[in-house]
Order: sequence, then C-alpha cells, then structure tokens
Amino acid sequence: MAIHEIKNNPTLSGQVRLIENVVYAAADGQALKLEVLTPWTQRYPQEYTTEPRPLIVFVQGSSWRLPTFGEKIPQLVQFVKNGYIVATVQHRNSLDGHPFPAFLDDVKTAIRFLRVNAKKYAIDPERVAIWGTSSGANAAMLVGLTGDDPKYKTADYDDQSDAVSAVVSCFAPMDVEETFKYTDKVPGNDILKYCLFGMDKKKWPEIMHEMSPLYRVVEGKQYPPFQLFHGDADKVVPYHQMEEMAQKLESVGAEVEAYRVTNANHERDFWSQAIYDNVLAFLDKVLKS
Repeated sequence: MAIHEIKNNPTLSGQVRLIENVVYAAADGQALKLEVLTPWTQRYPQEYTTEPRPLIVFVQGSSWRLPTFGEKIPQLVQFVKNGYIVATVQHRNSLDGHPFPAFLDDVKTAIRFLRVNAKKYAIDPERVAIWGTSSGANAAMLVGLTGDDPKYKTADYDDQSDAVSAVVSCFAPMDVEETFKYTDKVPGNDILKYCLFGMDKKKWPEIMHEMSPLYRVVEGKQYPPFQLFHGDADKVVPYHQMEEMAQKLESVGAEVEAYRVTNANHERDFWSQAIYDNVLAFLDKVLKS
C-alpha cells in the first residue's frame, strides 16, 4: 500500500477561524451578539503573530428583524483569506418592540466594541468598512452618513468612534417611505411599519425621512467612499433608488461606485463571484492603498 505525503502548514496559511456568539453589549435586557472571522493564527497568540488587518463589519438583511448570522459567512470567508477580519453583526428585532433607531444604535455600538477589542481580534481600528444587504445595507448607509453623530451613540464604549472608512451597500432601501409603498401588498407590511415607526402615525413621515439615506446627505460634510449595487429587477426595493443615491452622493463630492446587476431580483440571483470580486477590489483600493 502506498502512503502519500502532504507537507504540513507551519504558518497556518489560508486557515480561517470562526469565533461565535460574541456578546458586544446588552440593550433592554437583551444580549447583542456578533461573530468574527479571523485567521487561524489568531487562535494561538503565544505562538503566532497576526498582524492587524482591516475590518469588514457585515450586516445581513432581515427586514429590520433579527439578522441571521450564517447567511453569508460561507461567502465572507474569502475576504479573510484576502487579508481582512470580518465581523457579522446582529441588532435588535423591530418586531420585538425596538423601533428605529434601535438597529442603527446597535450596529454603531458593535463598531465601537470591535475598536475597543481591536488587539484581541487582530483588527486595525483605523481601517474599518461596513457592508450590508437590504435592511442591513440601509443600516450600513446610515452608519456611513452619520459617523460619530451623538444622536445615535449609546453609553457603551463611548470613547470610541463609530465612523467608517468605506461603505458597501447591496440593494438598500434608500427611500424608506417609497420602499414600503412598493411592497404594500406584502403580508406583514403594516405590522412592520408600526414596529419600526411607532404607534403614532403622524410621526411616521418624519421617522421614515430620518431613516432614508437619500435624505441624510448634506453639503459640506466629509463622507467615506461608497460602493452601491442593486438588481434592476428587484421586487422589494426599487432599482432607481440606487441611481438616485449615487447621484446625490456625487452632487456633494463624495466618492461613489455604482453597479447595476442586470435582471437580478432581491437577494436570490443577485449574488455571483463578480460581486465579491468587485467588493474586494473596492475595499483593497480604499483600505490597503
């Protein structure tokens, strides 16, 4: 019988570690969690040095409910193999009585937590990007547009910044009121509005406006670079919102890349390796150049 040989991997090259169920804060008595993807070397700090890496904070779309951790982790592994730390973040569920801005407060708190623990997770706290899909992309856009805004800063790790150096958005609701009208016939639409905006319908327009990235862009403010993707057959969030957002950002001098994904619906057939390759190229340009 032939015994085949494979060389060992003394540098642990290409190996990725998943650190599960990290509690980053508590709100309303509820533990808020994130999960971290790091190089395998980070598991053995006494034997290996893991140089600080840029961080990608990922927020999974969930219709502003509780995001699912595992939805994109298999695809996000490739970013660790290309030199990043990735943290996928949960936020409070609006259906459990946590209206806007709870989800935004939580994501910003997670960013500050990760900066506090930068050394532990081999993060370079000066190079942080946020990437979201759908409602998670709405959160990502708002984070990028409201860096260190005291209105959305909780007491947790308040000596840290929640600003980011880059934003990636995939099929984000940029105009929240229009998005809800677009999906008016979807079961549960009305319940979600009450959960997100509260019981006083007179206040809804103001809250929806505040929650819409399209209306949060202002002249004279420094913004991070943005990369926007949207499918032109999206049946949940109208495609034209992405084009309007790109134009709005460009009008105030922000750096923006916009991609139309032809014939793509919401999630589903939107994803391909081309998307991930474009995100990696964008983040490398912004965070590694």
